[in-house]
Amino acid sequence: MKNILVAEDDRSLREGLVQAMARCGYKVQVAQNGKEALEKIEKQVFDLVIAGHRIPGSDGLEILRKARSTNAGTMVIVTGENGTGAAEAMRSGAFDFVQKPLSLEAIEIKIQRAMEHQRLVVRLTSMTESQIDPSDRYGLVGGSSAMKEIFKVIDKVASSNATVLIQGETGTGKERVAEAIHRNSARRDGAFVRMNCASLPDNLLESELFGHEKGAFTGADQMRIGRFEMANDGTLFLDEVGNMSANTQAKVLRAIQNQEFERLGGSRTMKVDVRIIAATNINLETAIKEGRFREDLYYRLNVVNLLVPPLRERIEDILPLAEHFLKAFARELRRRVNSFSAESVKRLQEYRWPGNVRELENTVERAVLMCEGESIRPVDLTLLDREHTVGMTPQLAADLLNLEQLEKTALLEALKRSNWIQKEAAKLLGISSRVMNYKVHKHGITHDRWSKNRN
Repeated sequence: MKNILVAEDDRSLREGLVQAMARCGYKVQVAQNGKEALEKIEKQVFDLVIAGHRIPGSDGLEILRKARSTNAGTMVIVTGENGTGAAEAMRSGAFDFVQKPLSLEAIEIKIQRAMEHQRLVVRLTSMTESQIDPSDRYGLVGGSSAMKEIFKVIDKVASSNATVLIQGETGTGKERVAEAIHRNSARRDGAFVRMNCASLPDNLLESELFGHEKGAFTGADQMRIGRFEMANDGTLFLDEVGNMSANTQAKVLRAIQNQEFERLGGSRTMKVDVRIIAATNINLETAIKEGRFREDLYYRLNVVNLLVPPLRERIEDILPLAEHFLKAFARELRRRVNSFSAESVKRLQEYRWPGNVRELENTVERAVLMCEGESIRPVDLTLLDREHTVGMTPQLAADLLNLEQLEKTALLEALKRSNWIQKEAAKLLGISSRVMNYKVHKHGITHDRWSKNRN
């Protein structure tokens, strides 16, 4: 169970955060002031710390630095009013900055993302230098000729400020490549700020990228800084860049060209020093011909082009990746699973992996959970037969094989049929109560009856 510290002096906000986190299955501790927060961080390791920027007895930045110096794998989210301290928080290593007043739904999403990122960090930092393959200094696993070429490109571009466009199918690890470039660059001490351009409607995306002034639009009751400012002296990663509207594309082009922009509703020009790394899973040249993407923005982004090939085109990387995930999940889930059977290895290498590395990771996680012995057998692997994926486009197959969503749907259906009694639902699914409890927390499934029972 993930251990979270909420350091917030506002009682109602603190209690709201605690309730929201408890519903998601996290173990939550609280601190009413900075001194108490620092003392708790001294005594134990937290997976995530949520700290108010202006908490009495210290401040969010001091708590951030203490948490990060105590455990490099701790994720920290700083909260504050008017965007105060956001840029410094991101430069100091915060995973994210959230402006008050907080939306509990929005912060739950950010916490889920932080937990996923924390899991990846722990996997890397928990291994000793002697255990880490030379290629893994990039945070990437693979010894295929395609991956070796990617490592060469990372080495060449990391030392420059050149804009990089990373292309590849969904799930190939484009964000991991972007992080590797940042981590090996002179900007490594600056913030690595992520922005998924497909996750928000156009008006909200502009606000996230450039910030806004108070009164810029209905509901903008406070000034807010955007991702470009947060990434000053660091790197801004624009994921799914092909999904931006024409209007947003024009503003992003200007910001990249001139390293300047205005907040929404503002007239003051903001100057920044930001490196841009963009990623897309669509063909931008086709999008240009269809009038959906600006040609001048494409050339500005495509200074260095890096193609991450699908997993089916680098078969020699499948087993090293699977073994990497196996060790990580066995350690994380405390399971004595240490190998794949010969038949399982054959199945892994013959499968087409339409969901790429992301699908492989989900498959291994499930196999570690379901495995009855120390070696993963074919029955533990959730894979469609090869003939079921032949002829499908990679995106269609990936959508059909979204294991996370399929698993959550199965859990919800079993819970409904068993009148939300987890023990009975576990029997329907043929899994243990322990595995059922883990999956319920993992997917953030809640029910009013469970809340009442805890009270």
